Amino acid sequence: MQYTLLALSSPSDGQCLLTAARVAEAIIGKGHRLDTVFFSDAATTVGLATLSMPQDEIAVQRQWQRLAADHAVELVLCVASAMQRGVVGVDELPSDSELHPTLAEGFRIGGLGQLVAATHAADRVLTFGG
Repeated sequence: MQYTLLALSSPSDGQCLLTAARVAEAIIGKGHRLDTVFFSDAATTVGLATLSMPQDEIAVQRQWQRLAADHAVELVLCVASAMQRGVVGVDELPSDSELHPTLAEGFRIGGLGQLVAATHAADRVLTFGG
């Protein structure tokens, strides 16, 4: 079975993104496919290179980066939501900009068309946050 995950909550809003990462690991562990995790709204801040969590909390960004690296899961941040929150990659910066990319390793910026394609290809879509 093929899954797509949609995450909407900020890394600082409770355990939502951590739960989503654990569900993703369980999906893969059971032999199912997970090709895409799409982050929208406040969840896009998980892809911010400067994201810092308190020491007593699990580093949820590293959980996602490890999942992507170990299982070739694509971590896509909604371009509009990401830009509103200061998360930009090299491709989103104007060539004459003095700003620097703020996109963390393992994540990429994409549009809603990618979410539509991923949900169309999936047997199940799970949403985390609201």
